Amino acid sequence: MPTATFAAGCFWGVESRFASTSGVTSTAVGYMGGHTNDPTYEELCRKGTGHAEVVQLEFDEQQISYDTLLDIFWQMHDPTTLNQQGPDIGDQYRSAIFYHDDHQRIMAEQSLAVLDKSGIFGNPIVTQIAKASQFWRAEEYHQQYNAKNGYGGCSI
Repeated sequence: MPTATFAAGCFWGVESRFASTSGVTSTAVGYMGGHTNDPTYEELCRKGTGHAEVVQLEFDEQQISYDTLLDIFWQMHDPTTLNQQGPDIGDQYRSAIFYHDDHQRIMAEQSLAVLDKSGIFGNPIVTQIAKASQFWRAEEYHQQYNAKNGYGGCSI
């Protein structure tokens, strides 16, 4: 199964949205894009790790395309706010697409360019597009947090 990795603010809500998407076969929340090895949530909150809260997912290409996953990503958050989603502020809440191959990179760059040119968001898109690096799985209590706790929060 192919893998996709997205950062769109608080990972609890992002994971819930992708987990409920037909064709997404698994999700995990974690950290990516920084310089600290094996970061903890507490380190992320103190800032300085460079990591974003991310959702890494596997998907069945027979049921859902990467392009459709990108559409869902763009619709679930505000990609024009730098290092912020709603009340959550810090580089760990940045908007980012971490691509796993050249096809994903090209698709992400094209979709960003089309949306930015359309002006649909009213402001320029600041979403980072970067090569996927080491995925550091978040602590177990964060996995499927909304489903386990009946929590519908997070600013997505």
